[in-house]
Amino acid sequence: MSKTISQFDQILGKTKHLFEAKSMDYGPSWRVLRPSSITDQLYIKAARIRSIETKEKQMVADDVTGEYLALINYSIMAIIQGKLGVTDNHLSVPMDSLVKEYDEIVHETRTLLEAKNHDYGEAWRMMRISSYTDLILVKLLRLKQMEQNTEKNKVSEGPKSNYQDILNYSVFALIKFSEIGKYNLT
Repeated sequence: MSKTISQFDQILGKTKHLFEAKSMDYGPSWRVLRPSSITDQLYIKAARIRSIETKEKQMVADDVTGEYLALINYSIMAIIQGKLGVTDNHLSVPMDSLVKEYDEIVHETRTLLEAKNHDYGEAWRMMRISSYTDLILVKLLRLKQMEQNTEKNKVSEGPKSNYQDILNYSVFALIKFSEIGKYNLT
């Protein structure tokens, strides 16, 4: 399991760097997104991955590993939005506070990964990458349904756990890509 945690840390180091770099370019403009808009953005990324997997041909040169990295960052942004709420004043929270929130979510999700890996014995390593894509899409369809429910959800885990699962499935896909030489963790 220590190998998985090391790989998780390497991937999340890359996504944090990307988050910070894009924040320098765009600021925290994403703070105006409503939860449904973030879920839709995640859905677009996952649907593109599945489309490429199904068609086995890609017309746009952007590598699907970049889509998995985006799924990680958008999942973290969704959790931050769930905690802080949507704002029309995207500058209402300083960037260093958002980075702190980012780090807390990564730590919490890493702890969740460790606990699940302990209980499941890293069964995810026996899965195919396409299964991660399908599971991400299931989580997104659940989120969309929860967002449409006018009544409080009765038995669901809630949005945060679904976003954490999407994050971890994306990490698993990137680890698998690295193991077949299609993604560099360093």
